[in-house]
Amino acid sequence: MGVELRVIISGGGTGGHIFPAVSIANAIKAKHPEAKILFVGALGRMEMQRVPAAGYDIKGLPVAGFDRKNLFKNIPVLIKLFKSQYMAKKIIKEFKPQVAVGVGGYASGPTLKVAGTMGIPSLIQEQNSYAGVTNKLLAKKASKICVAYEGMERFFDKEKIILTGNPVRQGLFDKETTREEAIKSFGLNPNKKTILVIGGSLGARTLNNCMIEGIEKIKESNVQFIWQTGKIYFDEAKKAVESFGELPMIYVTDFISDMTKAYAAADLVISRAGAGSISEFCILKKPVVLVPSPNVAEDHQTKNALALVTKEAALYIKDAAASEGLISKAIDSVKNDELLKKLSMNIEKLAFTDSANVIADEVCKLAEKYRNEHGC
Repeated sequence: MGVELRVIISGGGTGGHIFPAVSIANAIKAKHPEAKILFVGALGRMEMQRVPAAGYDIKGLPVAGFDRKNLFKNIPVLIKLFKSQYMAKKIIKEFKPQVAVGVGGYASGPTLKVAGTMGIPSLIQEQNSYAGVTNKLLAKKASKICVAYEGMERFFDKEKIILTGNPVRQGLFDKETTREEAIKSFGLNPNKKTILVIGGSLGARTLNNCMIEGIEKIKESNVQFIWQTGKIYFDEAKKAVESFGELPMIYVTDFISDMTKAYAAADLVISRAGAGSISEFCILKKPVVLVPSPNVAEDHQTKNALALVTKEAALYIKDAAASEGLISKAIDSVKNDELLKKLSMNIEKLAFTDSANVIADEVCKLAEKYRNEHGC
């Protein structure tokens, strides 16, 4: 491409949306160092800090999510939506993108809708096995739809779909770390089975409650845990652990900065069923117990989990049943080498190892086509 490539990437709200978005941007930059990439996010959400930290400019919209339980609370939401669409139009006019990419999250709706009305081609990255309402609406004008699961023609035009998988954090593959080194870095014993508990960057109340309630069971299990609580729940978790005195088999922290080591240390993972996390487990061949969050739109985490369970690639326990059975199930499973081996083999079959590059290629093709048609 002789002329400067200009791309808008919109979305965010959680790490599960932000990490893939940054990975796509990095892949575009690797192919076209001259490319100008602008992110559009939601004011007050995680992307407003994480994206600049990754080296990219971002503009914020005052958009917010709809309250599905109390419709009257949506009047301010609608006002914010109209304002966001006006601001998105201004951003697009000033930046002059040749393509717009939506990765999910509040901001992707108004940004891609406005881009479509202005004749800018768009690409949607649908991360989940069950498409969200926003993406189903945006898909009507989208040029390409990159998906992570088979069977997505239930929701989208088959001709637009490309099976790419979800991009993951590139840092996971930056260095080789042995299991023994990784476990020692957490002050744990390399000779013991190790379970990693992660509730996402914000934590997960159910997983943390299960850990607190299961400390006695963990103490007697001869299994050790790396427990990432999330910032909100850390003090409560730390007090619970300290109340038992010396517990060398539990490493508790609010945030894990080096997930490469955490994954390398883990013989088994306990996690929510976010699409981004599942993609990481597939690539890293990690046996996992999935506890889908019940607090997400269209219950898509349960559908993500069941897509793996039907292929014997993951274990699954409902959020409502976790209190009774999660810790026992995890301890029993991590001691079963045959089960771990089967889960690892099956989850690896679902991995996509080059998602960011494949999506970046599609983005660049759309931009080139637009430029050739419009002479810009």
